[in-house]
Amino acid sequence: MKPFRTFLALLLAGAFPQWTVASDAGGDAHSLAASLSGISIAPFALLLLCIAVMPLGAGHWWEHNRNKSIVVVLLSLPIVLLILPFWQPQQGHELLEKVKEYISFMSLLGALFVISGGIYIRGSLSGSPLGNTSILALGCLLSSIIGTTGASVLLIRPLLRANATRVRKAHIVVFFIFIVSNCGGLLTPLGDPPLFLGFLKGVSFFWTLKALWLEWLAVNVALLMIFQVYDQVIFGREEKERPGSQLEQVLQHEPIRVDGLLNCVFLAGIVATIVASGSGFFNSGKQWPWGIQELLMIGLGTAGYCTTPSANRANNRFSFAPIIEVAVLFVGIFITMAPALLLLNARGKELGLELPWHFFWATGILSSFLDNAPTYMTLAATACGIHGVDLSGATYLNDFLAKGETPQLLLRAISCGAVLMGANTYIGNGPNFMVKAIAEENGVKMPSFFGYMLYSGCILIPIFVAMTFLFFT
Repeated sequence: MKPFRTFLALLLAGAFPQWTVASDAGGDAHSLAASLSGISIAPFALLLLCIAVMPLGAGHWWEHNRNKSIVVVLLSLPIVLLILPFWQPQQGHELLEKVKEYISFMSLLGALFVISGGIYIRGSLSGSPLGNTSILALGCLLSSIIGTTGASVLLIRPLLRANATRVRKAHIVVFFIFIVSNCGGLLTPLGDPPLFLGFLKGVSFFWTLKALWLEWLAVNVALLMIFQVYDQVIFGREEKERPGSQLEQVLQHEPIRVDGLLNCVFLAGIVATIVASGSGFFNSGKQWPWGIQELLMIGLGTAGYCTTPSANRANNRFSFAPIIEVAVLFVGIFITMAPALLLLNARGKELGLELPWHFFWATGILSSFLDNAPTYMTLAATACGIHGVDLSGATYLNDFLAKGETPQLLLRAISCGAVLMGANTYIGNGPNFMVKAIAEENGVKMPSFFGYMLYSGCILIPIFVAMTFLFFT
């Protein structure tokens, strides 16, 4: 446990006011990296702490994006003032790089959010245990294609309509969060924000598919099997306790019809854009210059919005508030995490994180309570530093993976920890709270924060322990 305690202490930053990167780490005593001390991580740690704690302790105040913006500005400004004096052609352009990363990140999330929000599934599906398992399996596949947020928006309401006649259904939503909102998104950079940030830093589009398919299959098959048995037991109890046949009721459903099929074409365009950009199509095998991919994604998102009937968005209760919230918070995350990445890259060896299972659990524990995207980048920077890869290149994770089998195993562990363990709490991943809110709007009494953790502790943690022995030791 020593590596984890050391790492948590680092993120709190106060224990390391003297922690300064030596001048030889950056090659220039006047470079940005050489000027940093541990206290420069404080704004990053405080912002993540606000994201984790504010919804619980000051939910009404925190729900206004204006108040989030105030917090973001106050915590980002010191970092901007720290970085600006080092703005030089060869060094100190960290702020510009973070702005470009942020635009790329939001272009993808915004396009997926807008396009998927215009697809409306009419009718209802079967609310039997087998029918519910089938919906979760479909969502698991869609999560890696249109993202965990897109798949959650698309399927949660049809799932709730399918189970409208059932009494006990909170567990169905909990498993939906486990699978569709988190674990299903492990296969591609489109699936979950941490993997897309890795893609922006040099991880090839198909690396996650090739490297993580076995982990994806193991965790999701396990969850689907557990859910099928669990839901069957609860459904059987309802059959005994309630008059009439519950099976006949849940099997009665309206024909399925999908409105907004043109948006599926735009989603395919997003996938094609990401694959073509990362593979260097039409550019002699080199990654596209920055800006082309982003403009295409913004264009596809705009086309999806303009061609979608307003009735589709109204039926989905679509609003821009969730994506605005993400945009506000992540501009602060991208700016404030810059010093953390540089420090961890330079001094990561001192944290005691060495083995793949260390990185799996360190990433996972932090992703459970903080945002999993910056956690992924932070641990990836640490692993790069341990293996002598600095962060100066735009695609430094590609250089890291090229160093052989051990770095690849470390990045597998970091990727799995960030994506999978975001399911451990309501605040581990963006879609979690959104799905909870939609379910409660539809009359489902969801577990409390700690009630949900009881589910994850009993179901997810044993699976993650098994994965540790199977894949990371």
